[in-house]
Amino acid sequence: MANDNDTTHFGFQDVPKGEKARRVADVFHSVAARYDVMNDLMSFGIHRFWKFFTTELAGVRSGARVLDIAGGTGDLAARFARQVGSEGEVVLADINASMLRVGRDRMVDRGLGHRVRCVQANAECLPFPDDHFDVVSIAFGLRNVTDKDSALASMQRVLKPGGRLLVLEFSKPRSELLSKAYDLYSFRALPFMGRLVADDADSYRYLAESIRMHPDQDTLRDMMLQAGFDRVKYHNLTGGIVALHIGYKG
Repeated sequence: MANDNDTTHFGFQDVPKGEKARRVADVFHSVAARYDVMNDLMSFGIHRFWKFFTTELAGVRSGARVLDIAGGTGDLAARFARQVGSEGEVVLADINASMLRVGRDRMVDRGLGHRVRCVQANAECLPFPDDHFDVVSIAFGLRNVTDKDSALASMQRVLKPGGRLLVLEFSKPRSELLSKAYDLYSFRALPFMGRLVADDADSYRYLAESIRMHPDQDTLRDMMLQAGFDRVKYHNLTGGIVALHIGYKG
């Protein structure tokens, strides 16, 4: 088990592992109120397609139990709530209280406040029973987790046998030309938009750095296999800027 003197990356910085969670929390406390607006601006609205694609491939049926980790403002949870119907269960989990508060308010605004349970939880040690959920999803959250292997193992534990995990995350563009253009956009435009819209350039500079430090498509697939998932595959979206990984619990 790692101790607080071990280091990990926070963007391009090396920080003690025990400090990363606090720093990530500070980022999301800062951006929570403008999170949805910034998502639309940064992705030109394409994030809505990425999330729609994820929920369509989740295979959620009426009456299913679904856990959305790092669910933020609830985009996926809202879709899942409509898919599972009144007999199902949807849990919106996030480690960050500010994001969870925004997510809870969004559920109420969408008329789904009674259908989605909000739980503050750490992905590395999920407070749910073994073999409980049919589907677990995490969208744009895994790169912020300190110990990704522990988080994947925790997700595998709470899934029912045959259940599936969906990891939607920024990844590595497949084209060198696209990769160079994406770097230019990420490190120049994102901090500028963050300062202009959210009065917070540093948080969006961290966003760009955290994307570059996240494992690539094949590495993440191997990590999921190591955590005990079977039949792991991934779909590159928008040229590999984003990838959706899917794995099953045997």
